[in-house]
Amino acid sequence: MLPPRLIGSAALVAACLLAAVAATGAQARVGNPFAHGARLWVDPSEPAAAQARAWRTSRPADARLMDRIATRPVATWLGDWNPHIEADARGVARRARAAGAVPVIVAYDIPQRDCGSYSAGGAHSAPAYLAWIHGLARGLRRGPAAVVLEPDAVAGWDCLDGAGRRRRASLLRSAIHTLSGRHIAVYLDAGNSHWQTVATMVARLRSAGVTHARGIAVNVSNFRTTDESLAYVRALASRLPRLRAVIDTSRNGRGPAPGDAWCNPAGRGLGLPPTTTPGRAPLDALLWIKTPGESDGTCNGGPTAGEWWPAQALELARLAAR
Repeated sequence: MLPPRLIGSAALVAACLLAAVAATGAQARVGNPFAHGARLWVDPSEPAAAQARAWRTSRPADARLMDRIATRPVATWLGDWNPHIEADARGVARRARAAGAVPVIVAYDIPQRDCGSYSAGGAHSAPAYLAWIHGLARGLRRGPAAVVLEPDAVAGWDCLDGAGRRRRASLLRSAIHTLSGRHIAVYLDAGNSHWQTVATMVARLRSAGVTHARGIAVNVSNFRTTDESLAYVRALASRLPRLRAVIDTSRNGRGPAPGDAWCNPAGRGLGLPPTTTPGRAPLDALLWIKTPGESDGTCNGGPTAGEWWPAQALELARLAAR
């Protein structure tokens, strides 16, 4: 059960939820941000780009491999390391739109994130989270944008008790309404095809307000194949009318590791390049949501979760899907 400090001000939470409810019809108003072959942003400050530049003379072969990551668009993750979320989100959006591209943001600040595991953290209270989401929405408001909402927060909420799950679902519903109300396309994370059953995920997604989102994101930071992920999306969509989806193909070029190892498994490769014209219903896009080469955590020789790991990036590039 959440400690009292995570419950926060009931009045503020209630006010935010009432404001969210006012944003009705959100799904009908928010269209496909990737329509008509929209461009995805290649951020020149991403670690792969910096690594390729550093190796261009001393390790030219490795630099060419690193270009397989550096030249591709990757989502920008924002979380509790962005206390000035409105300004940070506005900066990302401004740079992407200046390049004629759609910003793709991962919102990763849910309280009790990752159940205290390698990516533990998140907002310290429900009111803090709602305020952070409002800041994100304000920062992204001037143009099309996509937000992948809270990887693992729904599929991985088994660590919470019943009251904790209801609180989390309420926070996600509020986040969806807040972002959608500003015409931001929200893709609620739905885990991966090897985690929860379709029936379980449908029930959880509904409770978390997915019917007011643009759709779902699957396979974030995981390794299930694109075909398997698409089959999972279609099974979910058969029970959730009008649902759209994006699939993370950043590291699924070789499929899952033996034993379905998920934390820095060896022998994986980059998947299909990101595209806004996937040509397979009900997909809006194939995206690189996880940054290839960023560690999953302190396992299998990796550094802290989210830290750049050049050796892993090289292996992913070397074993990339053709």
